[in-house]
Amino acid sequence: MYRTALRNVLAHKGRLLMTALAVMLGTAFVAGTMVFSDTFGKALRDSSSKSYSDVSVQVVDNAAGSDASARQRSESSPTVLDDATVQQLAALPGTATARGVVSGFTGVADHKGNLIGQVWSAKGANFAPGQDGRDPRYPMAEGQGPKDAKEVALDRKTADRAGYKVGDTVRVAVNGPVIEAKLTGIFTTDDPVVSTGGTLTLFDKATAQQTLLEPGRYSSIVLTAKPGTSEDALLAQALPKIPSDHQFVVKTGATLNVEEQEQITKGTDSMRTMLLVFAFISLFVGIFIIANTFTMLVAQRTKELALLRAIGASRKQVTRSVLIEALLIGTVSAVAGLLAGVGIGAGMQALIGSLNEDMPNGSLVIRPLTVVMTIVVGVLVTVLSALLPALRAARIAPVAAMSSGDQPTSQKSLVVRNTIGSVLAGGGLALIGYGASTGDDSGRMPVGAGAFLALIGVFVLLPLLSRPVVALVGPLLRGLGGTPGKLAQQNAVRNPRRTAATAAALTIGLTLVTGLTVIGTSVGDTIDRAVTKSMKSDYIVSAANGMNLSGQVPAQIAKAPGVAASSPMTATSWKLNGARQVITGLEPDTFDRIAEVKLTSGSSAALGKGQLLVDQDVAAKFNVTTGSTMTASFPDGSSGQLTVGGVYEKGGMLGPVLLANGEIAKHESKPYIADVLVKGKDGATAELKQSLKDATGANPVIEVKSKQDVRDDFSQVITFALNLMYGLLGMAVLIAVLGVINTMAMSVFERKREIGMLRAIGLDRRGIKRMVRLESVVISLFGAGIGLLLGCFIAWAINGTLKSSLAGLTTVLPYGQLALFLALAGVVGLVAAIWPARRASKLDILSSIKTD
Repeated sequence: MYRTALRNVLAHKGRLLMTALAVMLGTAFVAGTMVFSDTFGKALRDSSSKSYSDVSVQVVDNAAGSDASARQRSESSPTVLDDATVQQLAALPGTATARGVVSGFTGVADHKGNLIGQVWSAKGANFAPGQDGRDPRYPMAEGQGPKDAKEVALDRKTADRAGYKVGDTVRVAVNGPVIEAKLTGIFTTDDPVVSTGGTLTLFDKATAQQTLLEPGRYSSIVLTAKPGTSEDALLAQALPKIPSDHQFVVKTGATLNVEEQEQITKGTDSMRTMLLVFAFISLFVGIFIIANTFTMLVAQRTKELALLRAIGASRKQVTRSVLIEALLIGTVSAVAGLLAGVGIGAGMQALIGSLNEDMPNGSLVIRPLTVVMTIVVGVLVTVLSALLPALRAARIAPVAAMSSGDQPTSQKSLVVRNTIGSVLAGGGLALIGYGASTGDDSGRMPVGAGAFLALIGVFVLLPLLSRPVVALVGPLLRGLGGTPGKLAQQNAVRNPRRTAATAAALTIGLTLVTGLTVIGTSVGDTIDRAVTKSMKSDYIVSAANGMNLSGQVPAQIAKAPGVAASSPMTATSWKLNGARQVITGLEPDTFDRIAEVKLTSGSSAALGKGQLLVDQDVAAKFNVTTGSTMTASFPDGSSGQLTVGGVYEKGGMLGPVLLANGEIAKHESKPYIADVLVKGKDGATAELKQSLKDATGANPVIEVKSKQDVRDDFSQVITFALNLMYGLLGMAVLIAVLGVINTMAMSVFERKREIGMLRAIGLDRRGIKRMVRLESVVISLFGAGIGLLLGCFIAWAINGTLKSSLAGLTTVLPYGQLALFLALAGVVGLVAAIWPARRASKLDILSSIKTD
């Protein structure tokens, strides 16, 4: 029986090729994902391990920073890290050196005024020279370190990228006006900020403190231990000198290194998990192909298997012989997939390097777990997929060997299958509906579980659905293809199980693609409406790094030529009636010209009276209406009563609570300025945009965006995410296409006598080709259509769970894209049938219709 199984594999290698290819592609995706994530993770860890090479103990002030939360922590705990703290820690018995570190965001402009590098990786720090005038952290390759506010130093990569040389004037910015300084030095460093493509700007200590924090303050202090003093011993000496509250974090360099390594590992594990999900989707699609292939092979070898039974083979031996075939195919395919996966991993690493040359790189990492998992998964998927066909093979009676000709496949009742499918699909749809009705995060689990059950239920019901759905397109097929079209329709419904198994692979891909597209379109539409609904301003001025704008910026913009009205939009968080609430501040005098809210009661003029405007959700949450009072707890420690001056419909970018900037300034010395809204005298013009840029000193950190720019930014993010998902799902779709080709090719072989008879009674080769192509197109469109409907329904449910986090979210169907997906599915079916149709048309009439 083992020799028989091996001979069957070799005898039917052409028919098994697509199956082997599907397994290989799926396992290659798994192996490639694991090789890439292991390689990339190791490179990141090796790069970050240098971050704390000179750190024995580090003291970090969490309240040092320009963000709102840091300011609030600083106001509640006025203790800071300063020169006195550095001297105290330097005097410890185990301290060799102690240095104060200032760090924060600093953007560098190139010669054209554009920001160099990415916003999130643009950093600034203090140059801390020793008595020899050198800072060992930043050895100067050219020139010398900065000594006053008119001097800066840049890392080598940034200087080379922008073409700066020592002596040039460099323009840098934090969140205020542009600083023009002389480049006095170019340094080298292994700081991960620079090694991963970021920029690092050095100021003298006083300028760094003044610009990035506040005079006399450090964001952290780094201690180096004396020889013979361990990091833990130095930590024990330092802890009594630091206030024991949450503002300060004191850790050893070893601990910091371990934590960073764990964070990197966690990040790469998350990336690997996401990629593996799509890899297993591809394998799941492959299951239908494998099962369908072995089902058809068993049906075609009915006489052969019956003969084995007649000469003494037991049912177990027949089953085992089919499973051995699957084992051989799975093993060979998995090994090929492993080799291909190593290539994919290397390719992904090279792609990352080409997109960002500063990303860390290293040799390929191929762990034993990758090898074992790839081969085991490939073999298990293949063998388990072939299990049911193998069991069916064992039921073939020995008497079947005495019949003449090929035996038609028996069609068992679908009653049990349809019952199970109806229960699964009904239960899944009920769970999806329940989850969508919750309107918040609590519905995500029911929706996820329901989507899985509904998907399985629909797969089980596909044979039942195939007959009526294909019957609907019967008139169209007859109109397009005449007799071949009628035959194509009959062939598609003749074996509903086979049609369902072939279509199911496309259904999975189209369900996921459709769901992602509908969700992306719905989110994009909601954000677009939020921008256009609440913003009457022509431009929005904000910091590219998401930090607060300097207090000087609103005044600069208000004086810019072409500005009709402007208002800084501040953001704060106060307690209202005991619950913390985000509050947006605007100027009452210009509110009606730059923003718009749809009031259900009250008036926007209430802002000028120092009153609150709240949206419907806040009004319902606190049970307040226009005229109600709310108790407010302010950041300065005081409290008072605020009157509700109006209630407006929720949605938009303005937030849930509005208050005049003047009222916020009474209780906060430095309000957080998120944006400045600008209304132009002549609308949104290129002249006004340039005027606003010039007013801010052509600051590379400050962005001037129109409403369309804001829409485009959001749509780019959504488009990028969708394209990424489409790319990851591309493997599953490719495997589904292979399934259609495989099924049609084997179907042609199975029906060769029928095709021979059609040729004998007058159907020409062109008609045979048309029949096979139309059958393939019908099956593809059937699978795609079910996937479109299911994907839209699941997307509607997921949108329902997102409403609490994205106000005003509604489901929007992109009919053009959905029609394109359906058309592409038809093209897939047409292309997939090219080889099978050509093969069918070339069958010899006499050899096809002969009987044994």
